[in-house]
Amino acid sequence: MFSSVVMGLASTGPAYSLAATLGIIVAGVGLQAPIVTMLAFVPMLLVAYAFRELNASNADCGTTFTWATRAFGPRTGWMGGWGLIVANIIVMASLAQIAAAYGFRLMGLDALAENRLWTTAAGVGWIAVLTVICYVGISLSVVVQRWLLCLEVVMLILLAVAALVRVYTSPPPTAIHVSASWFNPFAVPSVTAMTSGILAGVFIYWGWDTAFSVNEETVDSTRIPGRAAVLSTVLLLVMYGLVSTSAQAFAGVGTSGIGLGNADNTDDVFSGLGEAVFGSHGTGLFLSRLLILMVLTSALASAQTTILPLARTVFSMAVHKAVPSRFARVHRRFLTPTWGTIGMGVASIALFVLLTSLSQNVLADSIDSVGLAIAFQYGLTGFACVWYHRKILTRSVKDLVFKGVLPGLGALFMLLLFLYATFVVYADPRYGTTAVDLPLIGRTGGVTVLGLGALLIGFLLMPVVTRGHSVALKLQRSLLPRRLPPHAAVDSASRYLPADSGSGVGGDWYDIIPLSGTRVGLVVGDVLGHGIRAAATAGRLRTGVRVLARLDLSPDELLSRLADLVEQTTHEDETGRGPGHLKAHADAALGVSCLYAVYDPLSGECSMARAGEPVLALVEPHTGAVDYPQLPPGPPLGIGGLPYQSTELELAPGAVVALFTNGLLQAADDREAGLAQLSQVLCDDRRSLEELCDRAVATMLPGAVDVDATMLLVRTRLLAQNRFAQWALAPDPAAVATIRSAVGKQLGDWGLDDAAFTTELIVSELVTNAIRYASGGPIQVRLIRDRTLTCEVSDTGHTAPNLRHAASDDEGGRGLFIIAQMTHHWGTRYTSTGKTIWTEQDLPQPDRQ
Repeated sequence: MFSSVVMGLASTGPAYSLAATLGIIVAGVGLQAPIVTMLAFVPMLLVAYAFRELNASNADCGTTFTWATRAFGPRTGWMGGWGLIVANIIVMASLAQIAAAYGFRLMGLDALAENRLWTTAAGVGWIAVLTVICYVGISLSVVVQRWLLCLEVVMLILLAVAALVRVYTSPPPTAIHVSASWFNPFAVPSVTAMTSGILAGVFIYWGWDTAFSVNEETVDSTRIPGRAAVLSTVLLLVMYGLVSTSAQAFAGVGTSGIGLGNADNTDDVFSGLGEAVFGSHGTGLFLSRLLILMVLTSALASAQTTILPLARTVFSMAVHKAVPSRFARVHRRFLTPTWGTIGMGVASIALFVLLTSLSQNVLADSIDSVGLAIAFQYGLTGFACVWYHRKILTRSVKDLVFKGVLPGLGALFMLLLFLYATFVVYADPRYGTTAVDLPLIGRTGGVTVLGLGALLIGFLLMPVVTRGHSVALKLQRSLLPRRLPPHAAVDSASRYLPADSGSGVGGDWYDIIPLSGTRVGLVVGDVLGHGIRAAATAGRLRTGVRVLARLDLSPDELLSRLADLVEQTTHEDETGRGPGHLKAHADAALGVSCLYAVYDPLSGECSMARAGEPVLALVEPHTGAVDYPQLPPGPPLGIGGLPYQSTELELAPGAVVALFTNGLLQAADDREAGLAQLSQVLCDDRRSLEELCDRAVATMLPGAVDVDATMLLVRTRLLAQNRFAQWALAPDPAAVATIRSAVGKQLGDWGLDDAAFTTELIVSELVTNAIRYASGGPIQVRLIRDRTLTCEVSDTGHTAPNLRHAASDDEGGRGLFIIAQMTHHWGTRYTSTGKTIWTEQDLPQPDRQ
């Protein structure tokens, strides 16, 4: 906790921030500088709660990038990460310049402090040293920060107390007594002045979120960073309120001498203030030099803690494939992001050299433009918190306030601040030190051009870096059912949640497959890996399941055939690479989980088998009791091992069957806790399936989705007695005439007289073949009236008929060919007692409606 607070405070660089911005605030709002400084605390605290709640749900060093991605998608997440990168790299240039100048002043080399070449060289050196410290490890970084911060805080308090004592004992000519009017925000001259002042105030608080950027390296990562951030902002409020009040009381707001309104002191109010407060001889000289050292160490501490979040944000973006994957490499010994740390150090040096070579004015305006990037990033995080937790805001008053109201207010404040500052305050060509003539717009303030232009560069890069995720998601969506077809056997509903990260779209799929005899096939599956390959593999396997299911294979046999398909595909991929190529990609179809079930609405029986670890839940009708039946274990597809086994369950009409992948349980503490939580949702089986799906997703996955999650819900039905008829026949040729008459009568009762001739011919041919070729066992005939008219003839034989073109001199072989021409579909399925040959005929249009 202490180290996290140190990180948060040190990253803001209290002494550096006040030295660089207090003069700007005073120039804008005058004597109301203390209250404006304190008002800037409010949106910071609100946004800190957003960070805290998001971190509690998902502790990821990518912070805004990761959370915005999961709330709004990869494009918005990329912009959040880019905003943080822009702010950190630009502020590194300012920090390097301050550190270089104060380093020379500490040694009494004031001439070198004003020399652009020497300050640039020294600034580059400081960035390089701090990059090495960050690279060696976060433990060393924390030790350095503790000493630097302690010196900084002690000197700030000493300066504030000494200044106030001087004001009321031996005041300088500029001194003014503290007044209650200083804390009246309504005395600020204008809205523009207030906006400029608060935006500068936002800058001095910025940096406490470093505690979240190192969350994955923090003990109790879901709670400590949040507490540290809130505590850091409160401590900063006290410190800034005290120092700004004492400095204004001592130096005044005049435009000459040590006055805070003096333009010459705008970028450094402490260099002259130190000697004036402490004196220039003896102890006073020592303390004034110590104050210079304090600003130097503050700039160095802030620079170091700027490299830390910058490197870790880039690291997280690389893990999620938003930037090149080499930035995700971690040093084996130091356990720090190698390319992330070094790369960001190099980028900071490059920008610093570029800006100083162009103009000191450009560098000054670039510092102001950091506020725009800060407001953009923090505002986006606040909105992400509200949207991320939208499904659970009504769960309690605490959730509503801390996950919704406070972050939402902080986000709105930052949005308004960003828009007003960008297009009103900073766009004025008279603001700042530079202006640019833009086509079609005209002369525009340099701060707006730099700040908004840097964000627009990220917007232009966005389609390139998010293309992979978008293509994978579109492919995955196109391979899933657009809508579940209505079926006589079941009512159905489904949900598919792709992983939220840039590389997260995976290979989950689900399907409902109409089978012969009004039966229905239910399937969920999960392919290991992410990205386009995993999505394509899932599509290939879904197609394979549909083809095999239409062969009326039993669940265990279907999984065996599907496993052969997976092994064959993997073998082809490996042999196609050759000896000099890498092994099969991790997204290849190895270790695929799949659950396949077949439900028969005539008998209420459900046969199922599994490969891997998909989960099945059964909800009893009326009682709402939830059970998780133990299915026979089966190895994941493509792995090999034990043979697959089918199991039979008898389902009551109205029972709810839930098939889902393990991704649905990812947010739970463990598997058992997740299943218990899901049971509480499913037990209310009186709700519609769509409501149950929504409640399950909101309860089980209220926030982050690290891996794909799929859920398929069905409510079973039994086919009404008046929708089918069945007869048992002896294997006697005389039975053919009997069954023809029975079928004709049944069709007449159903009002399907037009189909009588064709159906009688079909039944006659199938029954005759069963009598001729079967082994003499009983024959079953069944008619089913649904969207089609199904005719089934079952016998004890195991030899399937073959469709062929009979020659002119053949005595047989024409019957099945005629049946195929007169029906829409026909096929054979095998049972434990023999086989069933079935046909489907299209019904007349009125019966379809």
